[in-house]
Amino acid sequence: MKPIRLVSGFLTVGLWTLLSRILGFARDMMIAAFLGTGPVAEAFLIAFALPNMFRRFFAEGAFNMAFVPMFSKKLEAGEDAEGFARDAFAGLAAVLIVFSVIALLAMPWLVLAMASGFAGDERFDLAVGFGRIAFPYILFISLAALLSGVLNAAGRFTAAAAAPVLLNVLFITAMILATKAGWPVGDALAWTVPVAGLAQLALVWLAAKRAGFNLKPRRPRMTPELKRLALIAAPAAMAGGVVQINLLVGRQVASFYEGAVAWLSYADRLYQLPLGVVGIAVGVVLLPDLSRRLRAGDTEGGRNAFNRAAEISLALTIPAAVALCVIPLPLVSVLFQRGAFGPEDTAATALAVAVYGLGLPGFVLQKALQPLFFAREDTRRPFYFALASLVVNAGIAIGLMPTFGFIAAAIGTTVSGWASVALLWFASRRMGVAATLDHRFRNRFWRILLASGLMGGLLWVAALALAPFLDLPTLRYGALAILVGIGMIGYFGIGQLVGAFQMADIRAALRR
Repeated sequence: MKPIRLVSGFLTVGLWTLLSRILGFARDMMIAAFLGTGPVAEAFLIAFALPNMFRRFFAEGAFNMAFVPMFSKKLEAGEDAEGFARDAFAGLAAVLIVFSVIALLAMPWLVLAMASGFAGDERFDLAVGFGRIAFPYILFISLAALLSGVLNAAGRFTAAAAAPVLLNVLFITAMILATKAGWPVGDALAWTVPVAGLAQLALVWLAAKRAGFNLKPRRPRMTPELKRLALIAAPAAMAGGVVQINLLVGRQVASFYEGAVAWLSYADRLYQLPLGVVGIAVGVVLLPDLSRRLRAGDTEGGRNAFNRAAEISLALTIPAAVALCVIPLPLVSVLFQRGAFGPEDTAATALAVAVYGLGLPGFVLQKALQPLFFAREDTRRPFYFALASLVVNAGIAIGLMPTFGFIAAAIGTTVSGWASVALLWFASRRMGVAATLDHRFRNRFWRILLASGLMGGLLWVAALALAPFLDLPTLRYGALAILVGIGMIGYFGIGQLVGAFQMADIRAALRR
């Protein structure tokens, strides 16, 4: 994959992810308006988090990080990549069907593991009921993730990146229909989860079939290649488990504070926008590219791919992090404060947004650094690093909880994210030329910091000037749009002047 194609693939994934996250904001704005931070909202958020947690553990984490490099190398070498993918598809489906049946029976215990603070109140029964409805989503979305890995390895990013858009479209449609028909919004959301998973699976399965990969269901069989895949995936599975335990620590802390699960969830949506658009896009495109280059012995090309991915990541996420720290209150107020979501909810959510913002560049850098290990089929060291970050997160979140309350969960997440980056970075130093920073990256990095800092000052002044309009119901949307526009124009203008990036490079990539 040439550098321009790498950037083009990143932009394809990023733009579709951006659309999905925008629709996700619309979805969450509606959930906040209808349900606020009350028991139904918190119960649904925990129920929806359950299959998503295990999805990242099974598919996007352990399985795909092991599967994509092996599949990419087979594709590059002209071996039977489709047969390998078909066996992996059948094996994953069998494991997930058994796991889903067990999870449905054990749902009360799973809810307690996610949010023990729910025990003894109405949130617990609601979360168990919603969880049993929503959990089959894991089967459909995990198989969709495997098919997305097949498409990404083949250089076809559009369908896989567009699939999450369906989820948000269906959620929004369900809430509109529920309000018109008089159905409970919480129930409508829960039933939409498995339907959305099936829709996403259908989309990527058809795209894979058009790309020449017809992965029909069949009886699973244990082949030597699947055994090797399982051996490689096992450490990544443990690493994925540690990452999910990290998330559990935050939810457990939040569950003891009424409304905190929802506050952290809405804050998560804000920082997940740049993280999803940039970090996930870079990770999705970079892993198969690095795998192919290492297979071909193209060390210098691998170095260039890694540096450009890291450069783009920081050029887009450092200013986003500054914005989240400088103007969290206007963002949360305009996006979420309406209906059942009040001023106290806004203040608490804005605080969490600012704390998460401090960790945003670290979260994205992890997505650029991890493929250096996974492309070499090294899943053990990321596991050890994830374990270390778990200790950091738990120590901070639980240790600071008596003093700082619910926000200790966000502080732990941010600090542990930067700890992971430090460990990945120092370990990658031993990987040779492919993992070193080139002159262009080093030259542009400090310029990105300068442009982002100046943009932050500009945003702060603009927010003060627009403050009266941000409080007016009829004008606040326009005022926020102007504020965001000032930040974007200011950053890209300043960045061009100080040499943080070249707009011509971005335009060329977009044309391609």
